[in-house]
Amino acid sequence: PAPGERHSLPFRPALTSRLQVQRALLALTIPLETLQEVKGRMLQAMRKGLSRQTHAQANVRMLPTYICSTPDGTGKAAQPGDMPVAEGGWCWAAQHHGGSAGLWASAGALGCLLQPGCWVMGSSWSPPTMPLQLFDFIAQCVRQFLAGISSPQHRLPLGFVFPFSCRQTQLDKAELISWSKGFSCSDVEGKDVVQLLQLAINKQELHHVDVVALMNDTVGTMMTCSMRGEPCEVALIVGTGTNSCFMAEAQQVEMAEEISGKMCVNTEWGCFGDDGTLSDILTPYDQHVDQESSNPGEKRFEKLVGSLYLGEIVRHVLTALVAEKVLFTGSSVAILRTKDVLKTHCHGWEDGGARRALEALGLQPSEQDCCRVQQICRAVVSRAAALCAAGLAAILSHMCQSRELERLVVNVGVDGEFVTGLLAPECTATLLPSVDGTGQGAAVVTAVALRLAAQRREVDQLLAPLRLSRADLERVQALMRREMELGLGLESHASASVRMLPTYVRGTPDGTERGEFLALDLGGTNFRVLVVRVAQDGIRMASEIYVIPTAVTQGTGEELFNHIIECIMDFQLKQNLMEQVLPLGFTFSFPCQQLGLDKAVLLSWTKGFSASGCVGQDVVQLLREAAQRKQHLGLKVVAVVNDTVGTMMSCGYDDPKCEIGLIVGTGTNACYMEEMRNVGTVEGEQGRMCINMEWGAFGDNGCLDDIFTDFDRLVDEKTINAGKQRFEKLISGMYLGEIVRHILLALVEKQLLFRGKPCPKLQTRDIFQTKFLSTIEIDGLALRQVRAILQDLELQASFEDSLLVQKVCQTVSLRAAQLCAAGLAAVVEKMRENRGSAQLAVTVGVDGTLYKMHPRFSQHLQQMLRDLAPNCTVTFLQSEDGSGKGAALVAAVACRRAEP
Repeated sequence: PAPGERHSLPFRPALTSRLQVQRALLALTIPLETLQEVKGRMLQAMRKGLSRQTHAQANVRMLPTYICSTPDGTGKAAQPGDMPVAEGGWCWAAQHHGGSAGLWASAGALGCLLQPGCWVMGSSWSPPTMPLQLFDFIAQCVRQFLAGISSPQHRLPLGFVFPFSCRQTQLDKAELISWSKGFSCSDVEGKDVVQLLQLAINKQELHHVDVVALMNDTVGTMMTCSMRGEPCEVALIVGTGTNSCFMAEAQQVEMAEEISGKMCVNTEWGCFGDDGTLSDILTPYDQHVDQESSNPGEKRFEKLVGSLYLGEIVRHVLTALVAEKVLFTGSSVAILRTKDVLKTHCHGWEDGGARRALEALGLQPSEQDCCRVQQICRAVVSRAAALCAAGLAAILSHMCQSRELERLVVNVGVDGEFVTGLLAPECTATLLPSVDGTGQGAAVVTAVALRLAAQRREVDQLLAPLRLSRADLERVQALMRREMELGLGLESHASASVRMLPTYVRGTPDGTERGEFLALDLGGTNFRVLVVRVAQDGIRMASEIYVIPTAVTQGTGEELFNHIIECIMDFQLKQNLMEQVLPLGFTFSFPCQQLGLDKAVLLSWTKGFSASGCVGQDVVQLLREAAQRKQHLGLKVVAVVNDTVGTMMSCGYDDPKCEIGLIVGTGTNACYMEEMRNVGTVEGEQGRMCINMEWGAFGDNGCLDDIFTDFDRLVDEKTINAGKQRFEKLISGMYLGEIVRHILLALVEKQLLFRGKPCPKLQTRDIFQTKFLSTIEIDGLALRQVRAILQDLELQASFEDSLLVQKVCQTVSLRAAQLCAAGLAAVVEKMRENRGSAQLAVTVGVDGTLYKMHPRFSQHLQQMLRDLAPNCTVTFLQSEDGSGKGAALVAAVACRRAEP
């Protein structure tokens, strides 16, 4: 061109073609911001699949696999390189791919390879259309394979890899949702494929072969990668299709019944986007691929990622560019209109590979054509990798959030490498390439299943003595009834383990009580003085807590009761009550023999008290004598009660049907209104009297020896009153933590807990407090929180350990609640028979930290009581201040009954 002329015109076609290629590449490029949005949509879809309410509409199905544990390294191996095998036995696997299957064994792994049109063990095979053909064929392969390896005849567990969508309800129970990958066997969808395979195996007379686990290939990959030292909790498959799985918190998997621990979830994420959530990133090329597929509108995410479709996406891009005369000018391109002509191997077209592949198709590419095809292949594959990374990032973020971690460190079993750092910066993921994930994985799942089953058997065997049958509880109920009768009898009272002490409380509140009453609550080094005002509109109280110095509790009786009177006078002065003579109810929570409503002889001191000159004396008289010494004439003690009676009276004011008191806290006791004609230890036939059962001593005569376990005996031997209060030691909060501790020690010794490692802290008496049982058994408490509780006790627990500790706590507290129910059933049934009623409606006033604070105790108690006493309708009413308010009400009822 002449000087000054522009050079652009001759190069305009080249510029245009470059822009057209760049436009195609740009359409295949997803910005980081969009990938973050995709991650968010995947998270939302996952939550939808996990929820029971929205699961049916979810595209990401989040199917429970019932695999709740990964290998822990305890499996035995026959030789280096062999598969780990639980209990040193054979473990094998049958793998069934889409269009292929395999059989193999290695220290126990077996598989069978089925592929359309290929020869397998001498038989030509293609996908059958009848269910019996398919499963009979697999069973025949199993038989031939076992015959060829001289397999042992003892029990052989089989793991079955079945990579089709299934609705799994157990590890060995799965209903086929739908076929794919060219399979169309009729009458299988909706049926249990494990059962179909087991029936086919049995027809081959392989009765020693048991199908124990079913899984898909993704789960197999995760389990295989878990064998490398550290557990692998995520797996990602990107082959002809794509899928993922991960270990989720079991309580979040609402479609399963598990509420604790972990469970592997099969995401089935290939269907992500079927509801249109990916429409903004779909290109015209993707739309063409989808329309030409066998399932248009379905598996949208898989069609962007799976290798079955990547070659087709590239083909449609090339076809579009050819139409725009950008590629292969002057060359015949008819071959590009042929579906599936480009294999996904195009992502490896480097160093001349592109030219050779294109020329093999009959194309005549220029150097620029080869370069542009490589760019397109890279763009398609890079987009697939980025979308996989976004999906994986969603899983990692979900795990991090659900475990409430600041940073998640996790191993991911994969078949390739993906960059998740930009999308999930709070997670550190180590990517582990899988080797034969489906084969080894099936064997590993089977081995883990066998290990867990063996552990469950040992644990169940150890806990079996603590699990009481209905017959056991009915016998306890009958024994309690017998001991009650003995305790009430004049001649048999002395030898009865249930003392059935008269309280001389002859009635419960009827609502007509009025006036002001004092109450004194003495049960420890802190004691309370209260004034209780009972009026038509309710009860009002004022109180103050006083401390008794140790020098006084361990001094003389005079010093102790003088101090108590001084505190009462101080309280009355502050309340402007010095000029009044008020009836006083005295809650005295030490062992006494009651001889009248206002007369109780102290049998022994407890709780650190040792004041001299008191044992064998009437405590009410000691209080009155101290009042005289202090010249306090305004004291009128009308009743002395224990806290159980106070609880009944406190609730009786709110509910006239309350005729039973129950305490389940540090200790346990019960009282109830008995017919006077049945109380042989007190004269009189008319009316009723409250009986303080002192049922904590039930069984001290040996009648409960057969339900006492070795753990109970270990606890009892270390108490200050060995052989005494035996019923209380099975039920009350003072002892349940110790029972759990001894069970945990036994589990450690059997190497079922904490991997058998010594736990010095667990040897410490009372280290496992009963409040831990209440916390550990809270509904919905994640096992990470259970682990935190155990770690505070210097117990390094895995999630499986935490689950086992939770199970032990549940077993011990359930037994306690059921035994309490058996005792209470004896009481209500006796009251019903006393009154000659077919049905009894009665209320139980209940107090105590175990009943109030434990999340399941009250529920278990009430359920078992309904079962054991079906003719009694029992209502439970929690007491408010039974030892204070209740004592005042005993005084109020006594004053009411004394009036003309």
